[in-house]
Order: sequence, then structure tokens, then C-alpha cells
Amino acid sequence: MNALTELNNNYLLLTPGPLSTSVGVRRAMQKDWCTWDKEYNQLVQEIRLRLVGLATVQKELYSAVLMQGSGSFAVESVLGSVIPSDGKILIINNGAYGARMVQMARCLKIDVVELRCPETEIPSMQDIEQALEDAALTHVACVHCETTTGLLNPIAEIGQRVKAAGKTWIVDAMSSFGGVPMDIAELEIDFLISSANKCIQGVPGFGFVLAKRDVLENCKGLARSVSLDLYDQWQTMEQFNGKWRFTSPTHVVHAFYQALVELEQEGGVQARYQRYLTSQKTLSEGMQALGFQLVLENTTPQSPVITTFLYPDTADFSFQHLYENLKKAGFVIYPGKVTDLNCFRIGNIGEVYPEDIRRLLSALKQYSAA
Repeated sequence: MNALTELNNNYLLLTPGPLSTSVGVRRAMQKDWCTWDKEYNQLVQEIRLRLVGLATVQKELYSAVLMQGSGSFAVESVLGSVIPSDGKILIINNGAYGARMVQMARCLKIDVVELRCPETEIPSMQDIEQALEDAALTHVACVHCETTTGLLNPIAEIGQRVKAAGKTWIVDAMSSFGGVPMDIAELEIDFLISSANKCIQGVPGFGFVLAKRDVLENCKGLARSVSLDLYDQWQTMEQFNGKWRFTSPTHVVHAFYQALVELEQEGGVQARYQRYLTSQKTLSEGMQALGFQLVLENTTPQSPVITTFLYPDTADFSFQHLYENLKKAGFVIYPGKVTDLNCFRIGNIGEVYPEDIRRLLSALKQYSAA
């Protein structure tokens, strides 16, 4: 299937989200819904159950909480709702989204230790072990797929050390959940955070948190915000059969349910991961054949979600010129976000297939020749 021909606009989004969605997902938004309707609330409950089922086979251990807003709203709801006033969090930062968590924690007046690492490298396990010697630490947080570069942090290895030290383990899996296989119970994750408009391929409007029930139960009264109170949101959904506390994005919720159905039809997370992996490999090899250089070393774990490339070493290169030419050819790419490097990013999640990547490479070859 050629995704471009299915779109209502004239370009394909090669970004880490929002992303190009299917006709079925967009069609699901063409009806209005009432937030109090029993059928709607049952749909919310079905979504919550499906999310837990995607996350682990030990479904009885976890519960899903949906939270209005972008993925960052969901991240802030966790940081602001699960850490007590006398708590202390270690945040591993090797990219823009780890840095954002640090910013949130400081704004919320949470005692935070930042373990800053180079943006193009995974964190040192020795540094993590040393940081975990701080007896005052109660929580640890890390981004799984850092879309600053496309780097995939080793959450299994980090998590083993976090749990051995007896800390609560928070993982921002915004750009990996639903597209990278994982079992959060095996990984001993206490709180996993993601968003509707990433690998599950819905549209923007809400994030979600997969939380260990027994850990979440202990968070009553800890929230630093009313609207972002994760515990209260969870309790309302539990007690009132899928009811949100405040107005929910009904169209987005229906689109997300359709996206979950389509994920299942594709063959589940493993099948989607293989599609993303094939597209990323096609992109990486094709770009290098055209003379573009990868930002991440071959020894650094690369996610199948997004890839970062250095600007060509030519005086006349203009990212804006490249961007506009590719947009005319039917593709939208992303500017870079690495602090000290001139680079740009190309994503391959969403309704994007290897043939679309090959068409992009053809457009880039024509651009380079011109």
C-alpha cells in the first residue's frame, strides 16, 4: 500500500509524531460523541484493557490511565502525582526529552538529581550505579526512545539497577510503546508513559500511563495539580466505568480505538516493529549511499522510529531549501535537535511503508543531482 495516495493532504509526514494516519483512523473522527454516553465510556474501558494487554502478559498487575493533552502532559502528570513532597528523583538525561523531564521536576519543586550524558551516547551503567548510591533517592526516570537522535536507551539494564536499589522506575516510552516489543512487567517498570499519536498511530489529543496498581494506590493525595492528578483520574475511570474527570477528546479517543484495531490487524507490535525496522534500514542504507552521514555511531543502539543525519559538508547546503523541495515532492521531514550538531531527522512511523522510503530516496537523489 502506498500511504501517500491514501492521504487527504499532499505530503507524507516523516516525523516522530504527529504522523500520517490511515483512512480508517481519520474516518473514525467524522462523528460527534457525548462524554457521558455509556457506549463511549465502555469504549474507553476497552482501550484501557487493550493497552494493558499490549504492555504485558501479567495484565492483573497494571492499569491504564488516559490523560488529556500531549504526551508531555502525561509525563508531567506522573512526575507531579507519584513523588511525595520528601521524595527525590534521579533523571537520566541524554536528549531534549530527558532535559524536559528535568525542567518539569524543577518547576514542580521536586528534589531532582540530573545525570547528564552526551546526546549521542547511552548512559554509563557505572555512572548510574554511582548515582543510585544516594539513599535519599526514591524514583528514577529515563526516556526509552530519545527522538533527539533516535537513540534507544537500554531500559532493561538500567531498570535492573534501579529495582535492585529499591527505587520506583518511571519510563517515558513516548516514541517506542506499540512499535518496539516489550513486557513492562518483565522490565519491572512502575510507570510507563506514551501518547496517542506515536507508534499506535492515532492522532494527538491525549497521553496514557500504564501503572502498577499497587504503586499507584499509594499515590493518593500526592498530586501537585488538579487537572494533572494521575491518581484521581485513575480512580474516576475505575469507579465510573471509563468516565474522565473533565471533558475528554471524544473524536481522538475513537480514532485511537480504530488505531488499536488496525495494529492488531497488522499482526501486533512485533509485526509493526518489523515494518518500522525495514523502513529504517532502507532509509539508513539509502541515505548513506547518497553521501549522508549518520549522527549515531554504529555501536549506539538505533531505534526504528527516527534517524538523524548530519548536514552535508558543503558550504551551499540549506536545510530549509531541502525541506521545501522535499515537501513539493510529497514529504515532510524534521529539523535537528542535537545541541551542538547541524543535523536533520527523518521518521518512519505512522502510515509509512518501505516503498514510501524508497520514493523519498529517489526524491533526495534528484535533489542532490540538481
